Amino acid sequence: MSTKRTPSLMQLVVATSVGNALEWFDIAIYGFFAVFIGKHFFPAANETASLLLTFGAFGASYLVRPLGGMVLGAYADKRGRKAALMLSVSLMMLGTAIIALVPDYASIGVAAPLLVLAARLVQGFSAGGEFGASTALLIEHAPHRRGFIASWQFATQGLATLLAASFGFGLAKTMAPADLAAWGWRLPFFFGLLIGPVGLYLRRFLQDAEDFTQAEHSTSPVRAVLAQQKRLVLTAIGLLTVSTAVNYLLQYVPTFAIRELHLPATTGFAATMLGGVILTVVTPFAGHVSDRIGRRRQMTWIALLFAVSAYPGFVWATSSGSAFALYVLIAWLALLKSIYFGALPALMAEIFPAATRATGMAIGYNVGVTVFGGFTPAIVTWLLGATGDKSAPGYYLILTAIISLGALAWVSRVPMEPLPRRAAA
Repeated sequence: MSTKRTPSLMQLVVATSVGNALEWFDIAIYGFFAVFIGKHFFPAANETASLLLTFGAFGASYLVRPLGGMVLGAYADKRGRKAALMLSVSLMMLGTAIIALVPDYASIGVAAPLLVLAARLVQGFSAGGEFGASTALLIEHAPHRRGFIASWQFATQGLATLLAASFGFGLAKTMAPADLAAWGWRLPFFFGLLIGPVGLYLRRFLQDAEDFTQAEHSTSPVRAVLAQQKRLVLTAIGLLTVSTAVNYLLQYVPTFAIRELHLPATTGFAATMLGGVILTVVTPFAGHVSDRIGRRRQMTWIALLFAVSAYPGFVWATSSGSAFALYVLIAWLALLKSIYFGALPALMAEIFPAATRATGMAIGYNVGVTVFGGFTPAIVTWLLGATGDKSAPGYYLILTAIISLGALAWVSRVPMEPLPRRAAA
C-alpha cells in the first residue's frame, strides 16, 4: 500500500515557483529580443513602428490574463490549488513551443504574426491563474512565515530574469550578430521548453493544505469576488502597481540601452543580469523582514523612495550615457523593488478570505499586471518618442508609485481576515 508523502517547505517552494519562473523567463526573453522578433514577425516601415507592433502583441496577451485569472483562479478555489497549477504550466509550455517553432513573416506571411499573437494569448491565459493558485498554496502551508515563504514567488522572477539575461549576454558575446538576428534568438525559447516538464513532474507531489480543504468553498468564487470584494480587488491592483511597472521596465533595459544610450547589447544584458541577482537574493530577506516589522510600513517607505528618486536617476543615467551609470540605476531600482516585492504577495493574500483567495488574488494581480505591466514597454517607447526626453521612464515610475501609496493608505481600512498561525517547526 502506498502512502502520500507531505512535501517539505523547500519542495513546495520549488514546485510552485517553477511555473512562475517559466512565465517570467518567457516574458524576459520576449522583451530582450524584441528588436529581432519585430524584424521577423512584425516588419514595418521603420524600427520604432516595428517595436510598437512587437510590444503591442506583447501587451495584447495581457488582456486575457484577467480572464485566465478568473477561470483558473475559480478552478483553484473549487477543485484545488494543485489541479490549477498542473493545468497552467501545461498551457505555458504550449505557448512557448509555438514561439520557438513558428516560421517568420517572409516564409508564411501574415500567419506568422498571428501565430505569435496566439502563442502570447495562450501564455497570458495560463499565467493568469499561476500567481493566485501558487501563492495561496504556499501561504496556506506556512501561515506562520507567510511573508518569507510567499516572497519566493517573486524571488524566482528575479532568478528567471537573471537566467534570461545571461542567455542574452552569452549569445550576444559568442554569436555573430547576423546569426543572432537570424536564428540565435530562438535558442532561449527552446531552453524554456525544458523547464515545463520539470514543473509538471514536481507538481505531481503537491497537496492542498488543510486551510483550504477545511474551508467553506464558494460555489461561484468569481461571482463572490466581483459582487462582494470589488474594493479588495482594487486595493490589490494598487498595491502591485509600482512593483510590476519596475519589473517590466527592467525587461526593456536592453532595448533602452541600445536605442537611447547607444551602448552595446551586452551592456544592457549585463545591467539586467545585475538586477536579476539583486531581485533573487534580496527578495526573500525582504519577505522575512516584513514578518517582523509589518508589510504596510515596509512597502510605504519604499514607494516613497521610488517617487522621489526615479526621475533624477534616469536624468543622471541618460546625461552620463555610461555603462556605469546604467548599472547604478538598475541596481537602485532592483534593490527598491526587491524590498517592496518581498512583502507584496503575503499582503495580497491576507486581504482575501480562503474561500476566494486564489480567485481574488488572480483577478487583482492580472488586472494590475495587464494595465501597468504588459503595456509598460509600449508606453515607455511612446513616451520617449512623444517627449523627446530620454528620462521619460522616470515620469511613469512616479505615477505608479503614487498609485501604490494610495493603495497602501487604504489597506489600513481593509478588514483583513487573519490567517491561522501554526507553531513553528
